[in-house]
Formats: sequence, C-alpha cells, structure tokens
Amino acid sequence: MDRDTSMRVFVRAVERGSFSAAARDFGHTPSAVSKLVTRLEDRLGVRLIRRTTRRLALTPEGEIYFARARAILNDIEEAEAEVTRARGAPRGRLRINSGTAFGLHQLTPALPDFLARYPEIDIDLSITDRIVDLMEESADIAVRSGPIGNVPHIVRKIADLERVICAAPAYLARRGTPRSPADLARHDCIVISAQTGLNRWPFRTRAGVDVFEVRPRASTDDVEAAVRLATEGAGIVRLADVVVGGPIRRGELVPILADVNYVEPLPLSAVYAAGRHRLPKVRVFLEFVIARFSHAPWRFEPGGPKAS
Repeated sequence: MDRDTSMRVFVRAVERGSFSAAARDFGHTPSAVSKLVTRLEDRLGVRLIRRTTRRLALTPEGEIYFARARAILNDIEEAEAEVTRARGAPRGRLRINSGTAFGLHQLTPALPDFLARYPEIDIDLSITDRIVDLMEESADIAVRSGPIGNVPHIVRKIADLERVICAAPAYLARRGTPRSPADLARHDCIVISAQTGLNRWPFRTRAGVDVFEVRPRASTDDVEAAVRLATEGAGIVRLADVVVGGPIRRGELVPILADVNYVEPLPLSAVYAAGRHRLPKVRVFLEFVIARFSHAPWRFEPGGPKAS
C-alpha cells in the first residue's frame, strides 16, 4: 500500500486508540493494520507508537508525526470537498462530539433522520461530558452546553437551555411541596458533583438574586443517574430542561418553585474549526441541528404539569 494509506491508517489507529478499531474502519485485519504501521516506522527509521496491552501510546516522534499527518489529511479532505462540492450530495465520515444530556436525549434520536437525508454520510458519535479538544479528539464538530470559553474555533449558538427545579409526584406527596427557597432546608436534594457550587441554587428575590444552599442527600457525577434518582422519589433536583423536559411531560417529574427559580440561559452551541465548515458534511450537519433544535423542542409547556 502507498504512503498515503499508511499515513491514514496510522492516524486512524491513534484517533481510535487501537489497531482493532482502525481495522474495522478500513475493513482490514488488526494484524494488517499493525504491519502497515510497522512498515511506516521502518521507512521513517523511528518508533511512532509504544505498543502496550492496554492502549497505543505515542512516542515523542509519534506525537510530531501524528499532528502533522492529521493536519495534512484534513487539508486533503478540505481540498477534495472544495473541488467536488458541486458534483453531488455531501459524503464522508462525520465525527461528532456531544455532551451527555443533549447527546442522549436529543441528538441521538434525531440522527436517523439526518442519515436518511444524507445517505452518503457516515457518522462517528462520541458522547462525553469532559472538556475536549477538537483536534485531540479528531472531531469535525462538537455540540456543548454552557460557556465555551476562549477557544480558537468558531462557536455557533443553537439554542438556550434552562435549569428547572423538580421532583417526583411521589416524593412531593410524601414530603410536601416547598413553597419558598427556605423550605428546601427541610428537603432531600440531589446534586451533580461535577458542577461548581453543586449545592448552591440561585433564586429571584426582591433584592435581586440570592443563593440558597441545599442539603445534598445524594450526589452523583452522572446526569442520567440524577434523573433516575429524582424520578424514583429520592429527592429534589435542579437540571437543564433538555434532560427533565421528557420526564416532566410524562408526569414523572413536577416543576416546583418555578415562580422564583432564577433562570439564567445556558447556551447550547456548535463548535468547529474554521476550515471544517467548508466541508459539505459539516455544513449540512450544522444546518440540520440548528433547524431541528433552535426552537428548543425539549421545553415543556408552561401550562403543563406543576406541583399543587
């Protein structure tokens, strides 16, 4: 195989973290991928990868080659997209990174429609709540909630999320419904341990905005676990509407203290490197998520279920 193939196989193996995953992507056997990388190393006269039983680790020379090779392959992809844009439908593998809440509750159910609309696009979806670097993760586009910070990428707002305080009807029937923020001191609350100020919930007051410390009877680093704890009646939770909108519409959770809950919009944004937007596959995906989610379809109706 030629130099371009060995470079692509090496980059994909590093991106995917194993020869086996790269082999699946290219339709080769893991041993064939390993041999390709070995031949590349022999040609260069240096070791690029330290092979261990658990993962692929780059050598210093491998770090340099990987960064340059990936940039070259990205440039090739963008060049090919430029000259073939007018010839047909968007195509290629689209690498998407998304946070857990939006990724599981909204993006994943919508992707079959995207794939049906663009049959020549394949997707590689990664869902994680940790802060990621688009280049390190080899993602074409990421969808993240909250402040993005100072990043050397283009940030395009999709919609706003809002945090909602809610609890299961069974919990409220057993413990009563809080009528003021001060009442929360007598209630069990569920918090996300990865969030800053996890037990400090803001409320509107006559003086402006005040913060009340709630008692975290349960804490978890997983949003899905927090939702499950709340729907099972373990306590009161404050989470983004993108997560609790469904349980609220189904009557599994009931909003409380909505009249005083301080709602600070939490932006949901698409993030991508400047050059990637020229790729038709990235452009149509961005257009798809904006059209699909800019009106916040997860938001429950204000006149929907509420605590009595």
